[in-house]
Parts: sequence; C-alpha cells; structure tokens
Amino acid sequence: MAGLLLDHIYKIYPSGVQAVTDFTLDIQDKEFIVFVGPSGCGKSTTLRMIAGLEEITDGDLVIDGRKVNLIQPKDRDIAMVFQNYALYPHMTVYDNMAFSLKLRKFPRAEIDARVKEAARILGLETYLNRKPKALSGGQRQRVALGRAIVREPKVFLLDEPLSNLDAKLRGQMRTEITKLHHRLATTFIYVTHDQVEAMTMGTRIVVMKDGFIQQVDAPQKLYDYPANIFVAGFIGTPQMNFFDAVITGTKANPCVEFEGQKLAISKETTARFACLEEYLNTGKPVVLGVRPEDFHDEVEFIEKSKKSVINVRVDVLEKLGAESLLYCAFGELQEDGDQIASLTETATQLIAKIDARSATQAHTMVDLAIDMNHIHLFDKETELSILEGEGTKAYVPVVELERQAKRAEEERILAEQKAAKLAAKQAAKEAKAAAKLAKAEATANEEVVEENADSEN
Repeated sequence: MAGLLLDHIYKIYPSGVQAVTDFTLDIQDKEFIVFVGPSGCGKSTTLRMIAGLEEITDGDLVIDGRKVNLIQPKDRDIAMVFQNYALYPHMTVYDNMAFSLKLRKFPRAEIDARVKEAARILGLETYLNRKPKALSGGQRQRVALGRAIVREPKVFLLDEPLSNLDAKLRGQMRTEITKLHHRLATTFIYVTHDQVEAMTMGTRIVVMKDGFIQQVDAPQKLYDYPANIFVAGFIGTPQMNFFDAVITGTKANPCVEFEGQKLAISKETTARFACLEEYLNTGKPVVLGVRPEDFHDEVEFIEKSKKSVINVRVDVLEKLGAESLLYCAFGELQEDGDQIASLTETATQLIAKIDARSATQAHTMVDLAIDMNHIHLFDKETELSILEGEGTKAYVPVVELERQAKRAEEERILAEQKAAKLAAKQAAKEAKAAAKLAKAEATANEEVVEENADSEN
C-alpha cells in the first residue's frame, strides 16, 4: 500500500516535443485515480513515467516516501496491466500468472497459494490449465489482472485495459475492476480516453489536455463544476451545449442573452458569480453551457420556468428506449416539402435529452425550458468558468484582479496610516508620561536639596 507524489513532472523528447508539462499531483494511499483525456494528451506517457518505462525529464516522482526517478522499474514495486494483455501464448493461465514470481525465486508453495487466490478473486479457477488462445477477450484481461495481483504491488497501473473489449464486456469489466480495487484496498492509477469509465470508476479524475492538467476532482464535482470549457465538453454524454452570449439586466436580476433569446439567471446561479460587474451590461462575451438533460419539454416545468423558455425546431429525434435525444436548431421550420435545414448548415445547434415517453416529434417547433440552476458560464477569451463551484475557483478577469489589488493596496495604506496615528498617539502619551515623571523627579530632587540645606543650617 502506498501513496504517490508527482512533483512538477516534465517529459520532453529529444525531438523537442513536450509531452507532459508541470504535472503535479498528490495521490493518497488506496485511491483510484483515473487519467482521462483525448489521444495525445500525455496520460499514457505520465503512467509510463510512473512505471519507469519513460525517463522523467524534470521533477520528482515519490512512491511511499521514496524518490524513485532513477530506480529501475522492477524495483519500484508496481504492477502494470497493458491494453493488449501481453500474455505469453505458449504458457497456461497458471504459468502466465506465476511467471514473475518464479523469476523472483519465490518458494513453490507461496507461488501456488498466490496464483490460486488471484484466480479465486477473478473467477479463473477453471481456466488455470488453458492457454490464452482458448480464452475470450474478457478472460484474457482477467488473466492480465491476475498476473499483476499475484505480485501484491504497492501500486497498480492500468493503461486502457478495456479498450479492446466489446461494449457489454467493458461494462462488466468496469464493475470487476472496481470490486477488485475495494477488495485489494491498494492504490490504482487507470488511464482511459473513455469518460464513462472515468466517471464510474475513479475516486478522483485527472482531466488532461496537451500535456497539462486541466482539473482534478471527484467525478460528480467534475461534472457539476467544470473549471473550463474543455472539461465541460469532455465530461458528459452527449456533450454540453455551448452558446455565445452576453449578460444583461440588473445586479439583482441578471439575464443571459444568446441567439435572440433572453433568459433570467436564477438567484442560486447569480450567487455563484465571482465578478458579475465585469460582465453585466458591458458587452463582454461569455459562453453559456447547458447540459442536454437540463432542457425540459414537460408542460409542468415550462409553466414554472416561463423566464427560461426557448423555442426551437426539432430536426432529428433519436429514441434510445430509456430516453430520447432531440437534435434542434434555432430558426423557423421550413415548409418547402420535406426539406429541413441540416444540422451542418446551421450555425447554432443544441442537443436535448428528454423522457422517452415525451410526445415531441421530429420536424416540429417545440418549447424547451432550461434549468437555470444548472447552467454554466465561461469567459469567452480565457475559456475559464466565471461561476464559483464546490471546490472550484471561478475565473476573475485581469481588470477585476487589478481592481482587487488596488483595493487591497488602499486598505493596506489606510491600515498603515491608522497604525502610524495610533503609534504617534501612543508615543505622545508615553512622552507626556515621561515628561510628567521627569518633572516629578525634578521636584523631588529639589525637595531633597532643600531638606539637606535646612539640616546643615
């Protein structure tokens, strides 16, 4: 069992390509950390640096309190499960799982006990005498996991282990790996490009892009409070809808305007603004984000949310059984036969997720109400969120930062002036007391002199 610290890790290849930049993360013991991001974002490179398969260009990697930058992979006490299983085809399942222990000269009895325990955990007892070619994809993946389990490592590294499986088997294996993590109670680091895997398996998710960490948080917090447009669009299926917008209205009742629509921002969302004045009636562009499930076509919801209703045309309706997806666009329905404007010809589109039993049909105009408590707002230029979230800091523009700095400087000067006045007042008081004391001492001395003179006479 071990924690890891990646302290300002960089990876720069001889060609000059910078794959990972300033990667800093403290991973606690027994955590299930998921690295997620698009292809080429640096997640697998980071995992390989942890494993020792890639050299760290700069920064420190600490495992269980020990710096391991220059320690060989075999001495780091980690186990890695690869995407392609990497099983020995000529060996049985038993021999594949036992191979690393045999290399380390473990006693035969201990090897047998560890292999059978791992087989029991993974449900492989009846397959120990088979060779990999006689196994299904899911069974091979479990053998690869078993080979890692028998080593009893401090850290498990898994590099997209489910990407070669079909959708149903991926779902089953997600559950199996999560159960395995709970049973073994050790640290797991899992790499994937599938945000569904990340959301369902991780205790914390590290979202990466172009070698940089974009956000680190628990799955639900990441979903509810994305730090920027990239995270907001990457996490969630279908992805979040984005609209160019501006903020108008009053400080007490702000509105967001986009595509000719003007919707009232709820009090709950208004309270989360870090610097509303910077955007209110200034024309400064923002990006409005709305998740598909936050559109509603229910009559009751629309009646209660009349200030957040938009009218759109439905171009495509996808019925998925448990839910339906509406592919919509702004603009009137075209009546020239069956010709409906295609999504690719429309500048602004949206996807709404509604109840499968809804009466809404394709090629119709429909009212949709937006849940304004769950909208997201981002600065157009920086792409950072301008709403505070639970554990997520909102973007504060440079002008606002300068204003805050100026206020802080003014407060500092006032505090210094006040302190100086208090000090001067205290000094004057002390000087007055000292003068009074000196006068008293002088008077006392005069009296003593007079008494001495009288005694001599």
